[in-house]
Amino acid sequence: MEPDSWLGVELRHLAALEAVAREGTFGRAAISLGYTQSAISQQIQTLERLVGERLVERPGGPRAVSLTEAGALLLRHAESIIARLHAAQADMAALAQGQTGSLRVGTFQSVGAKVLPAVMRRFLEAWPQVELELTESSADEDLVRLVERGELDLAFVMLPVPDGPFECEELLRDPYVLLVPAEHELAAAARAGIDDLGDLTLIGNRACRSTALAEGELVLRGVDVDVAFRSDDNGTVQGLVGAGFGAALVPQLTVDPNDERVHMLELEPEIPQRRIALAWHRDRHRSPAARAFAAVAAEVCLEVGETLARSAIVADSN
Repeated sequence: MEPDSWLGVELRHLAALEAVAREGTFGRAAISLGYTQSAISQQIQTLERLVGERLVERPGGPRAVSLTEAGALLLRHAESIIARLHAAQADMAALAQGQTGSLRVGTFQSVGAKVLPAVMRRFLEAWPQVELELTESSADEDLVRLVERGELDLAFVMLPVPDGPFECEELLRDPYVLLVPAEHELAAAARAGIDDLGDLTLIGNRACRSTALAEGELVLRGVDVDVAFRSDDNGTVQGLVGAGFGAALVPQLTVDPNDERVHMLELEPEIPQRRIALAWHRDRHRSPAARAFAAVAAEVCLEVGETLARSAIVADSN
């Protein structure tokens, strides 16, 4: 393989490889890209010739095609290149719109309930000509990938973020607390020991990365975690606790402090707090509106952090 042959690799070749891997057949890949099947086949053959490796196993008949080891390796690079192309496309559109277009923001449940409303109100008072478009996901990794592809301008995420072309500004540290039913014997205390969790049946979150991090920390500390049920809805988790079906280890931001059915306890010793940040694509143009939104988010999160601290003090005094 001559090194210069790689200069002949084109985006359409990489897009064809990605489509074949995603769809499993040349025919479906062709439909997804708007090509003929023979065109897709030719592009894969050309790509194989240029890189000097067989990239696709072709079993023939109705069986799905699959990538070789070399194909899977090249696909990882192809996906990053295609994502950068989408980001560049979005960047040019944002630049053309200037300050009167849309700002696309990703968020997850607890931020959407406790942080975002105040951020939106203050931001839109200062930038009424900008249209905010919101995308919510229970998994912040999905939001990060939308940022990478240029489909979101900003996203609230949890640190650390996956590897990629991202810059982040930490906004808030959110401590983990234990929720127990109001009539539980632990409800008379202000704090719970880590070892206490090993004796409890827990209600957990299904998709939130913060739950996995917290439960993983417990395992590292030798606590046997017994999770009876999982939900993607914070209200459902707290409701089940209030109904006496178990306890819950949750970030404090997810808690409704006015719910008299549950009691919130600090953990002792404390486990590492959830770190909430705002992420953007480091190679994309950040519009003045995006920078202004980030500034407002930082201001609001400072206030929210102070409120969380006061709530903990109240729970301690009770």
